[in-house]
Amino acid sequence: MNMENGACSGQSAVEAISVHDFSEKLLEQVVHFHVMKLTGGFFLWVGASPVLSNLAVSMNSKFDSMPLSTLVLGDSSDTTPNSLAQRLTKKTKKQVFVSYNLPVTDSNLTLLVEKRIRKEMELHPDKF
Repeated sequence: MNMENGACSGQSAVEAISVHDFSEKLLEQVVHFHVMKLTGGFFLWVGASPVLSNLAVSMNSKFDSMPLSTLVLGDSSDTTPNSLAQRLTKKTKKQVFVSYNLPVTDSNLTLLVEKRIRKEMELHPDKF
C-alpha cells in the first residue's frame, strides 16, 4: 500500500453499509425491524419503540459447531438476543449483532418475530 497525502491508496474497495427496514403486526403489536448489512455480517434491531436496551453478537467458531455468542449490552438474565443471534449466525454463517427490544413475557411473540425475520431473509437475501 502507498501512502499519498496521508491516505492509503490501492486498498481494496470497502463494501458500503446498506439499510433495510420492515414492520409487521404480530399479536396486536406493530414490530419494527431494522437491518444494517455489514461486510461479513449484519446488525438486526427489533422493537416497538426506539430504544437500544441490549446488544448481542454471535459468530462461527472453528472449535464448535454452535456459534459463539455474548451479550455486549443489557440484562444478562434475558437470553433472547443471544439465542436469536446464535440461530441467525448458524443459518447465515455470518457475524450477527442483535438488539431485541420487545417484552420477553410472551414466547409466542418471540417465535413470530423469528419467523418473520426468516421470511424476510427468504424474500430479500441480499439485505442480510
